[in-house]
Amino acid sequence: MDPHVQVKNLNVYYGKQQALKDVNIEIPKKQITVIMGPSGCGKTTLLKTFNRFLELTDGAQLTGEVLVDGENIYDRDVDVTEVRKVVGLLAQRPSPLPMSIYDNVVYGMHIHKMKRDRREYKAAVKHYLEIAGLWEEVQKRMHDPATSLSIGQQQRLCLARGLAVEPEIILGDEPTSALDPISSQNIEARLIELKQQYTTVIVTHTLRQAKRLADYVIYMYMGEVVEAGPASEVFNNPQHKRTRAYLEGLF
Repeated sequence: MDPHVQVKNLNVYYGKQQALKDVNIEIPKKQITVIMGPSGCGKTTLLKTFNRFLELTDGAQLTGEVLVDGENIYDRDVDVTEVRKVVGLLAQRPSPLPMSIYDNVVYGMHIHKMKRDRREYKAAVKHYLEIAGLWEEVQKRMHDPATSLSIGQQQRLCLARGLAVEPEIILGDEPTSALDPISSQNIEARLIELKQQYTTVIVTHTLRQAKRLADYVIYMYMGEVVEAGPASEVFNNPQHKRTRAYLEGLF
């Protein structure tokens, strides 16, 4: 495995409650890793440690290391803004900014001063909307409010906005759970295409989706990583009885 993210001896607490217990995993580069398990097992908490979003939760404390490209993102001299540029998040529900479709896509690029002039920004907007599979649907309404789009279109817009700042890693926290089946298929298709260029980590509560998307699987239970490995091995020959029980739908 060529790991892009390495987690070492990670423990997370919300006040006195321990949410993650001594997690040690590696996330392979340019593959889709799916984190699965029953509700409340720590999937989203683990995901939020990869871009330091956990720090936005009151009372959350962390020990251990999360290394991206070999660098511990929790070192004191690490720029949090740069971490969140490298590691983008596609949330459970789409969160378009209260501005036009065009301005949503250029927002992050403006902050990081990534282009030189208006022509470069326009070209970049088209490029990332095409990658997100949205350009054909919105090219004639670029100055309409982003909130005028359907929920599925808003999620693809958020994907384009996230890609526009040129991250290395895409995180998805149940990114299709609020979408209809056709929109969900659209997002899944985009994620499969994007793994050629990006490392992708998805949290899902849907076993069927995990089987469709995953190259690598992390199965969690009660804050612990029970099993991790290539999807074909975990799904076809799980090594732990708790993994087998979950795959058989026993809980």
